[in-house]
Amino acid sequence: MDEETADAEPVLPFVDDYLPALLAQASKLISTEFHAVVQAAGFSVTEWRILATLTGKPGLSIGGLAQISVSKQPTVTRLLDRMEAKGYVERFAHDTDRRITMVRIAPAGQAIVASLIQQAKEHERRVLQPFGLKRAEALKVTLRRIIELHRPPG
Repeated sequence: MDEETADAEPVLPFVDDYLPALLAQASKLISTEFHAVVQAAGFSVTEWRILATLTGKPGLSIGGLAQISVSKQPTVTRLLDRMEAKGYVERFAHDTDRRITMVRIAPAGQAIVASLIQQAKEHERRVLQPFGLKRAEALKVTLRRIIELHRPPG
């Protein structure tokens, strides 16, 4: 065995070295940990994703909201009906295209989700802590860039 072969990384099975599989597994594992907190607070995972997605944004189209919250548009529309009735979100017309319905978080929704966001940030800190601040930030920068490069137009 030559020196180069001895120092080479072991060959991993396909899914153990395939980025989409690794991302999916990592997302499922760490999301499941936090979803227990969300459900204990009385929200479905999709409701949490919708409120979290709308936080800090002036508004999103329903299609954009579905994409970012990783949900199907009909599911988001049904949930928005219930969430709007509870005063958590507000729908409004797009500035220039009246065919597009926009959604923003309402003050009541922001108030109710604020504690969950703090808990989510703490969960993220615990997940990333073993990697150090620089590596954790580099990972997030890389993931945002992957999303930017592969997000469908619209």
